[in-house]
Amino acid sequence: MTSLSSIRSKDRYPNEDGSDAIDMFPSVIRGFLKEYRPSRMPFFRRLANLPFSVASDPILLGQIHLIYQSAMHATRAAVYYLPHLNNPALRKRKLRILIDDDGLPKGDTHHYQLTQAFLNIGAKFLLKDEEFGDLEELCGHLDAETARFVRLAQELYGRSLGPWCAVEVLSVDWMRALAEAISVHFPEFINEPYFRECFSQRVEERHADESLAVTQIVLKGRPELLPETLRDARMIAAALDGVWTHLDRIVRNTRRRSRTTVRSDAAKRVL
Repeated sequence: MTSLSSIRSKDRYPNEDGSDAIDMFPSVIRGFLKEYRPSRMPFFRRLANLPFSVASDPILLGQIHLIYQSAMHATRAAVYYLPHLNNPALRKRKLRILIDDDGLPKGDTHHYQLTQAFLNIGAKFLLKDEEFGDLEELCGHLDAETARFVRLAQELYGRSLGPWCAVEVLSVDWMRALAEAISVHFPEFINEPYFRECFSQRVEERHADESLAVTQIVLKGRPELLPETLRDARMIAAALDGVWTHLDRIVRNTRRRSRTTVRSDAAKRVL
């Protein structure tokens, strides 16, 4: 895999304008799937392996919804502030992606679709949809890892295109991993519009291709942006691991409490 360090310095570019390194940009970002593939994280496997009595706990499902929806909300809000896409052609391409998230038929959005999917499996929500607004206020409801991701998304999306590319490239993997893990317990979950439409229409793959193509256009005009673009992409990918780490902690704690309750109930029956 081509490493970040191998193309970081302009002194290592094969030619003065760095065009070869910019041509390699998509493969470097796609290489993040080896290093930061979300489905490698224990959370997804541990969630799938829970007993149904634990996996169907409304509070657990509500906690998963809060953390996952918060991370997704942060990226959906931040994408409106992407830099370097100011000419009409690039604004038009950016708008198509915004429409896929926030301009679905009949006023629907990915945010509302995700909430409905969790409502259908009995989640007890910790925040209402419209409380997912200002990101700093949202962080007041979050753990340290998820809050760090939310704040980084706001900061990094506003200064370079790398984080956008990284998230889009990784997104189909985590969406499929989440859908499959929860569908072990709720088989229809993977058929919810939030997942079904993205998978059948290859929405995330299209977004990944488009983010990389648009960013290459920008980098070819401004090659000096490449080091920052790659650095910020890696930062957001690493921070995303923290979201899955905290979700895994939630699952482990819920499982531990359920075992304690079972033992306590058994002891009471003996007495």
